[in-house]
Amino acid sequence: MSNRNKNAESAGDGRVVVENVNCPGLAKRVDAAKYEAVRRALVKMLPHKPPGLTQGQMMQAVKPHLSEDLFPGGAKSDWWTKTVQLDLEAKRLVARTKTKPLQWYLTEPE
Repeated sequence: MSNRNKNAESAGDGRVVVENVNCPGLAKRVDAAKYEAVRRALVKMLPHKPPGLTQGQMMQAVKPHLSEDLFPGGAKSDWWTKTVQLDLEAKRLVARTKTKPLQWYLTEPE
């Protein structure tokens, strides 16, 4: 798997490193299980070509696919969805349109 398609590397402690397209060079470590759960749901829900989904549509589309164990009642799923979207966008696996409202779509099949 190429570095571009590689998921954020695990630090061996149940955490992964994520990037933020809006803050190049900034990396944070987050819970790997929650990251992977949201990543799988987001990749499943985002279309493969523009126009894509708005932020609100994206967050609503992901929720039904998340585990109640990790996200009881959908708690913090919006924050996690945005975090994963920004990370995948930094890795150029997700792109945004230049329209208003912004919309996101997959740039490559997983």
